[in-house]
Amino acid sequence: MMIDGKLVEGSAGTFTTINPATEEPLGEVADASVADMHRAIDAARRAFDETDWSTNHAFRQRCLLQLQEALETEQEELREELILEVGCPRSITHGPQLDAPLSDALRYPAELIDEYSWETALGDAMVSVTGMNTTRRVWREPAGVVGAIVPWNFPFEVSIQKIGQALGTGCTVVLKPAPDTPFNATRLGRLIAERTDIPPGVVNVVTASDHLIGEELTLSPKVDLISFTGSTAVGKRIMAKGAATMKRLFLELGGKSATIVLEDADFALGCMMGIAPCMHAGQGCANPTRLLLPRSRYDEGIEILRGIYEGVAPGDPQDPATLCGPVINEKQRTRIRGYIRKGVEEGARLVVGGEDPPDGLDKGFFVRPTLFADVDNSMTIAQEEIFGPVLAVIPYDDEDDAVRIANDTAYGLAGNVMSSSIEHALAVARRLRAGFIGINGAAGYGADTPFGGYKDSGVGRQNGVAGFDQYTEIKSVAYPA
Repeated sequence: MMIDGKLVEGSAGTFTTINPATEEPLGEVADASVADMHRAIDAARRAFDETDWSTNHAFRQRCLLQLQEALETEQEELREELILEVGCPRSITHGPQLDAPLSDALRYPAELIDEYSWETALGDAMVSVTGMNTTRRVWREPAGVVGAIVPWNFPFEVSIQKIGQALGTGCTVVLKPAPDTPFNATRLGRLIAERTDIPPGVVNVVTASDHLIGEELTLSPKVDLISFTGSTAVGKRIMAKGAATMKRLFLELGGKSATIVLEDADFALGCMMGIAPCMHAGQGCANPTRLLLPRSRYDEGIEILRGIYEGVAPGDPQDPATLCGPVINEKQRTRIRGYIRKGVEEGARLVVGGEDPPDGLDKGFFVRPTLFADVDNSMTIAQEEIFGPVLAVIPYDDEDDAVRIANDTAYGLAGNVMSSSIEHALAVARRLRAGFIGINGAAGYGADTPFGGYKDSGVGRQNGVAGFDQYTEIKSVAYPA
């Protein structure tokens, strides 16, 4: 781990991580105790309170670019590491798992340091309560110590986005990776310690087998803000536990996103969007796992989807041709199979896939890509986040019905609209209660694009100026004109 600028062992010893594609031990990593976490929190607090990190813009910018250069020198090693510990297909590391965030997650906030409105002048005004002509300004200042808690599905992508914006604003960070995927985070810690001028305590990396070690960040009054990406259930727990210390929160949580294929869409292209849950075995919070087809062409769409799903076989994530690798662990595999069983029990029609293990894969946490038809939106598989390669196809009567179904969920993270008319698709997108909408397969991914959700999908936004804002506090200042 890295605490207060030093690479250290864990007081609780070590724990073993497992390669999800082989079920074989992958390696040992330092196991933190509660005391270790509090040492990291104390280090982050001192670095924020006692150094000029929070005010030295040029220094922060230089340090972010140093980390960018260091990561680029080990990019290929990081790629192999992610394939091993996450089980992500190699092809996805060339996109959102590694190359895409590495291209701008640090560069964007480094540039924004120069462009950001750290100070806004409101002008002079006669303030009635004082009878004084007053000059008024608004300052943006770093929020303080950030507890960054990261999931296992896209661990580097989430970590680097959180670190980039938190450090860019002048905050200090305690990074807590998921126990299943710690090595990308310990690599980050090593590179920060060995290859950058980031002062001790500004970034701390704490690995632990016990998820509750991360809860110390939520409970500690020395931590000002929690930046969490993960499940809605854990997000609600963080919100409740953080209330005692009035934690500032960024929560990027679950989703049950829908793709609406409109009557005027390129129908084959619209149905191709149904393959999305197969990517990375469905382990993406924004994956559209509900596909809404017009009833007039529903049977045709199901046959197109049948052909697609019969052609997708889970396989070795090392193979560049693999789209659907393993899920992260046995607990997750059992959970997904339980949802598949629930879908059958509640009356959905199983078209492809099912609970049975994939052919020829005796080792690894693999799940067969599964296609359900005739799904009613009230069914469990249409309402709950499965986080596996399972698609629920739902018929709709007309456009109003499609919008109603898409919005009939506790979540509101993302969605898609397919239409031959961009104007038509945009009109429908305005009616959807979700934080990100893609049109005809487009995805506005990038460090400059705010990402987050409505309703149970979270609070706040990652990335963009909106994401930068949430790592700051607002101070209004007035003095006689």
